[in-house]
Amino acid sequence: MSNVLPFRPRPTVPRLARCEVVTVAGDILTLLEQLEDVSARAAAMGRPAREVEQTVQHLLDAVSAVERALDCIGEGEQSAPA
Repeated sequence: MSNVLPFRPRPTVPRLARCEVVTVAGDILTLLEQLEDVSARAAAMGRPAREVEQTVQHLLDAVSAVERALDCIGEGEQSAPA
């Protein structure tokens, strides 16, 4: 029976590691929501326009970075560098 391939199960990821990924992804989602909330509040500050613009832009940059981190977790080893 040379045409029979032996069954080799894929190595399993420990349950704890999978739970940890879910936990980290949840924490990142929470962080993302907080950054978006802070960005909205910063936009409404009664500060000079240039200061508000810079603050909001930096917060939006942070939101983008957090979204990329979340994408990396979702994609696992398939993610490619930006």
